[in-house]
Amino acid sequence: MRIWVDADACPNAIKEILFKAALRREVRLTLVANTSLTVPTSPLIDTIRVPAGMDEADKEIAKQAEAGDLVVTADIPLADKIVDKGATGLNPRGELYTEENVKGLLRMRNLMEELRSGGMASGGPAPLGPRDKQEFANQLDRFLTRSLPR
Repeated sequence: MRIWVDADACPNAIKEILFKAALRREVRLTLVANTSLTVPTSPLIDTIRVPAGMDEADKEIAKQAEAGDLVVTADIPLADKIVDKGATGLNPRGELYTEENVKGLLRMRNLMEELRSGGMASGGPAPLGPRDKQEFANQLDRFLTRSLPR
C-alpha cells in the first residue's frame, strides 16, 4: 500500500499531516509534482517530478497507482481513474472518493464547469479551514487503520 499525492495543488498543511502519518505508520508516501519539492529525509517518503504541463502529475499517478493505494487529490477526473483501478481517493477536505460516489461527483464537477464557462456560476471552493484539516486527518487515520496490517 502506498499513498500518492497530487502535490502541485495540495496545501502545505495537508502535506505536513501526510509526512507525519507516513513516518508514524511506516507507509510509503510519494508526492508527484511538476516542481521541486522539499520533503523530510526518509526512505518512506519520495517525490516524482514530471514535466510541466496540464495534468502531467495526474497522468503519472493514474499510471502508477494500484489497487489498495490511497491517492490524495482534489482532481475528480483523476479520482475517477484511480477508483476504477481499485484505489481510493481522498481530497484535502477529507472527502473520500469511492466506487459509490465518484461518478456522481464527476457529473457534478462537469455540470459546474459548464455553468462557470457559460457565466452562470463563478468562484471555487472556500479556503481550507481548520475543520477541513481535521476531517482530512480523521479520514486518513481511518483509511490507514483499515488498510494496514496490525
